[in-house]
Amino acid sequence: MINQIQQNAEVRMAKCVEAFKNHISKFRTGRASPSLLDSIQVEYYGSIQPLRQLANIVAEDSRTLAITLFDLSMITSVEKAIIASDLNLNPYLAGTVIRVPLPILTEERRRDIIKIVRCEAEQGKVSVRNVRRDANEKVKMLLKSKAIGLDEDRRYQEEIQKLTEVWIRKLDRVLAEKEKELIDF
Repeated sequence: MINQIQQNAEVRMAKCVEAFKNHISKFRTGRASPSLLDSIQVEYYGSIQPLRQLANIVAEDSRTLAITLFDLSMITSVEKAIIASDLNLNPYLAGTVIRVPLPILTEERRRDIIKIVRCEAEQGKVSVRNVRRDANEKVKMLLKSKAIGLDEDRRYQEEIQKLTEVWIRKLDRVLAEKEKELIDF
């Protein structure tokens, strides 16, 4: 039973780190990437849809993304959604295509991006700690039901804490790599 709790906690912590990696991958320094717009949600006939499901997004060149909508009546909604996002992008309409030029990365913009990435890292750490809390609660339930003793309870909680520290260090390494990528480019 305890092994299942630890394995489940480790899998969930790994998913937290992987989600953090995926989330910060949208912050690119070198070239325009369609994945940059993955987080944008657009209201479409009363429901919220990801932009990817409503349009074809391609990198026109290293500094511009082109969005071709499947339903042209959505143009203003998509423009508003891009402007309202935390990406600080200003799209413009060119015929039936929305073009999104990416701003040149100044030192100030890089620092802003690093702040955002650090906030995301902190959210990832909170998620890992929540997994730890859930695992500890399951161990406490085993203690209450007298399936394990007090010594085992402490030992398992220490093991879960060590596991948590390992995954938080991995998250910190990913953060450090991303910061270095943003600063060095």
